[in-house]
Amino acid sequence: MINKPPKELIDHIVKDRTIRTNVTRGSHQWFFTIYLPHYITFPSAPFHEELFNITEDKNIKNAVIVAFRGSAKSTIITLSYPLWSILGKEQKKFILILGHTMYQAKIYMNNIKEELETNALLRADLGPFREEKEEWQAYSIVIPKYNARITCASYEQGIRGLRHRQYRPDLIICDDVEDLESVKTPEGRDKVYDWLTGEVIPSGDRDTKLIVVGNLLHEDSLIMRLKNKINEKKFDGVFRAYPIMDDDGNIAWPGKFTSMIEIEAERIKIGNEVAWQREYMLRIVPDEDRLINPEWIKTYDEIPEEKGNDFRFNAIGIDLAISKSEKADYTAMVAAKVYGHNETLRIFILPNPVNERLSSLEAQQRAESIWNSLKDSGPTKIFIEDVGYQGSFIESLKSKNIPAEGCKVHGQDKRARLSVNTHLVQSSKVLFPESGANNLTSQLINFGFQKHDDLADAFAILLHKILEECNRPVPHIEWITISRPRRGLLQDEEDCDGWVPFPPSDWRRF
Repeated sequence: MINKPPKELIDHIVKDRTIRTNVTRGSHQWFFTIYLPHYITFPSAPFHEELFNITEDKNIKNAVIVAFRGSAKSTIITLSYPLWSILGKEQKKFILILGHTMYQAKIYMNNIKEELETNALLRADLGPFREEKEEWQAYSIVIPKYNARITCASYEQGIRGLRHRQYRPDLIICDDVEDLESVKTPEGRDKVYDWLTGEVIPSGDRDTKLIVVGNLLHEDSLIMRLKNKINEKKFDGVFRAYPIMDDDGNIAWPGKFTSMIEIEAERIKIGNEVAWQREYMLRIVPDEDRLINPEWIKTYDEIPEEKGNDFRFNAIGIDLAISKSEKADYTAMVAAKVYGHNETLRIFILPNPVNERLSSLEAQQRAESIWNSLKDSGPTKIFIEDVGYQGSFIESLKSKNIPAEGCKVHGQDKRARLSVNTHLVQSSKVLFPESGANNLTSQLINFGFQKHDDLADAFAILLHKILEECNRPVPHIEWITISRPRRGLLQDEEDCDGWVPFPPSDWRRF
């Protein structure tokens, strides 16, 4: 999991107990390399170095750590660190490890016991140990050589007044003390927070180190409350979050996931978009606040041909952000083909929507390019939110005979605008491509809970205008017969730039 030093150097350190003890006592990372090499399966990532530094830094009294599943955070923090804190330079005497349930606490203890029982080198330098069962059902091991104790318990248990001889807990690790059930209600969230601040933290001493490891389960969860207090300088500590990749597509652990292809394979293996967003992308996705549920997303194999299948028109929804600044929003363009009326309405979202930081000129060029790619298959309109400077963007397209229309939102916020038309997704009137729209569907499912939602905004504009177009009354049109040739008449379909309500024999330009 971390980069291995040369084998010759490791062998030399392993064989010489004096060198081994001195090296591993001063460095948690060396301790991991020497005593736990069987956990090193991939080259390390920069965030692993940060985790080791957090454990070694005496100036960090409190740390809150969130990292994607499979990142090795628990291996470093909940397994390796307690052992090193005893054997290493910190010389901790009472380590308290807390999970949400006793089952979790037992797993933490079993992992530590297994290393002390089966790891010959670690047992020789750290052992022997004896196991003890507390009256209050906690699990403990005592290491007489260092006069130290490791106790694992759950948040359901009272831990007030805990001691190991004269020592109060001097290292407290909370690993996944919340779950989805406990964060559902304000009472549940308050209970966990009050337990941490009212029992856990006071159970320590002046120099006790606290590390909270978990996930982002709710905007008001324990992790988020601690993060906010750290940011507001009301809680002395550091907060670190390590998603599997950032918003710009940079992979956190390139030694394990070497490309986006492998990231996508991991996502497919998980098979649950909510779990992926929550456990890997570290995004808060509370079920009760979601506008679009994952199971509503339905895909199509292919789009019907335009002729003979009740084809109506092509549409492009655009959410503009005319700036290329790294902190700016993205310009998003979502295109679709529209078929049918009312009950037979079907909207096929086209793959590969635009989601980039573009200048005004680049955005116009991209909009023109999409329009040109669609116009030959039928009438094609561009819909753009008509706010402020975006009006000039619309007029610029119109000056090139491109049918662009403004979308007036009438004071609606983005969430309200999207929520109005979510029934179209739920009823499968909106269909998505099997590939090429993952970012769009992700933003729809997690709308309001991630940094960027520009594709979702463009999608909302698109649906709003499609429904507006479809609900317009159809005017009564008289068929006309042209009795003699006239200048400008078209001879066949190929000569027609658009579609008009005349019999094919009488098509004319419009």
